[in-house]
Amino acid sequence: MTLKHTFKTALTGLKTHKARSALTILGIVIGIAAIIMVMSVGQGAQDLILNQVRGLGSRTIIIEPGREPKGPSGFASILGDSLKDRELEAIKKKSNVAGLADVAPIVIVRGASGVVYQGETYQAMIIGASDLVPKILEIYPKEGVFFSDEDIKQRASVVVIGSEVKKKLFGPSDALGQKIKIKNMNFRIVGVLPVKGQVSMFNADELVIVPYTTAQQYLLGTNYYNAIIVQAESEEAISRTVRDIELTLRELHNITDPEKDDFHVTTQADIADRVSAITDIFSILLVSVAAISLLVGGIGIMNIMLVSVTERTREIGLRKAIGATESDIMRQFLFEAIILTAIGGIIGVLLGAFFSFAASLVLSRIVSIVWAFVFPVSAAVLGIGVAGLVGLVFGLYPARQASLKSPIEALRYE
Repeated sequence: MTLKHTFKTALTGLKTHKARSALTILGIVIGIAAIIMVMSVGQGAQDLILNQVRGLGSRTIIIEPGREPKGPSGFASILGDSLKDRELEAIKKKSNVAGLADVAPIVIVRGASGVVYQGETYQAMIIGASDLVPKILEIYPKEGVFFSDEDIKQRASVVVIGSEVKKKLFGPSDALGQKIKIKNMNFRIVGVLPVKGQVSMFNADELVIVPYTTAQQYLLGTNYYNAIIVQAESEEAISRTVRDIELTLRELHNITDPEKDDFHVTTQADIADRVSAITDIFSILLVSVAAISLLVGGIGIMNIMLVSVTERTREIGLRKAIGATESDIMRQFLFEAIILTAIGGIIGVLLGAFFSFAASLVLSRIVSIVWAFVFPVSAAVLGIGVAGLVGLVFGLYPARQASLKSPIEALRYE
């Protein structure tokens, strides 16, 4: 029997039991579709985060207190107080950090119950920053102005709010000149940011920015910074600037062993590499979970094929009686299993692509930024290939069982 005839016979067998064939491939369809969705959404998330990270500028360097976190227990070290005015002034000196262009200290106001306007409360992220933040983060006010260096020196009670904060508290009304409360202290709104979305470690739309001196004295009662953002003069100067910052801080803190640093310096390239590594690990874990569906689907195919062999015992006996060999019978049933899984793989890829596209549209609406649809071609090719392999592996035993049946016993089967 030729391969062409065997293939046609296998198709005829599958068409005879359409409902059973459809249910058989369901596990494969679900498994492949899940893998496509996970990899597509995961890649979309990675691209989104990396674009936001790169949006801060390739020349940006972030200095944070505490040792660099190496695991879950290491995150406690980032809450240290090793960055103060002394460190800020030392970093600003060209004699210490020759490649520095701009520097902006950041304090995060934790423990605030939100911002309040006429009884309405909005849980925003409140930070204290310098007047250089708009230049470094590229978030210039759409309405009004950013506070000035003079406001910082005078510890003025002025604030710049994000677009979402303005929308929730003021709606279509003008927010400029209005006063909001932060920790029972009145702040006058001098600027409103445009719709920007995620910018580095902040969601600009939900941001409330006050002068860092005001935040330190009146909102926190502290004298240290949660981060210092530095911008190098050029991309070529980044590595030299990082080295100068590390040497300057180690000299200030009398540190001779880099392993004992009470600060850590991160560049945009470092952040991008970490984001890629984290998202890749999560994608692998999720794909591994989705792949279980393929295993379940393969076992289901083997069970259905064994049932099919039993139901078609007389057919097998008749075909053997008129000259079909064991290899002919084995190929027929093996082809049936491979065809089922291949069809399941193709349907799974199409459904996975459709649902991934739909998910990208929904996520774009939810997060209010463009979530790009990414079709993972490698996952589609791998999925169809794995589906065919599953059919081959799990169809082999039932096909072998069918081929070994005695034609005489098979014809007697009731």
